[in-house]
Amino acid sequence: MNNKNEEEVLKVLKEKEKKTKGQSFWELVRFAVIAIIIVIPIRIFIAQPFIVSGSSMFPTFKDGQYLVVDELSYHLGNPQRDDVVVFRYPDDTTKFFIKRVIGLPNETVKISGSDVTIFNQAHPEGFKLDQPFVENKSSNDTTYVLKSNEYFVMGDNRTASFDSRSWGPVPRNLMVGRAFLRLLPINAIGALPGNYKQIN
Repeated sequence: MNNKNEEEVLKVLKEKEKKTKGQSFWELVRFAVIAIIIVIPIRIFIAQPFIVSGSSMFPTFKDGQYLVVDELSYHLGNPQRDDVVVFRYPDDTTKFFIKRVIGLPNETVKISGSDVTIFNQAHPEGFKLDQPFVENKSSNDTTYVLKSNEYFVMGDNRTASFDSRSWGPVPRNLMVGRAFLRLLPINAIGALPGNYKQIN
């Protein structure tokens, strides 16, 4: 191969390399744009990470456990009794809390010691909640009447939970989502952690 042919081959190879680099750059840009289009709506409307801080939900959740919060369910419907929910703290909406839904809108919640009785249209005489997830009992004696957009929440660790007993109910618009997945620690991985349904 003479020098002229070698030069032409080198020129072609350089052009191909330049074209390949250009294609790689635009493929990377395209991938980044697609990732943003997919990830941001998921992060805002469907799910987000949450790390448990403190012992207010012990023994259901321990400090430092890593959760994925399902936001979509609350865009499509409302929180249900016994849902483990993440919400914005009413007195400082920059803070996020995790508790269990105890009382629903328009219900009356009566607390006597560790017993919780719910009064509503379906149960005007009231029914006592079954609470197998509660280990540490409390000694409260009070009654709360909820408005049409309010939820009463409590931590499973009743003696160490700062909740609706202290600062009142949570407005619907501050509810972020329910605990959907527990990813860490590995030995506690599971879907709908803390899930429980009342039989009444």
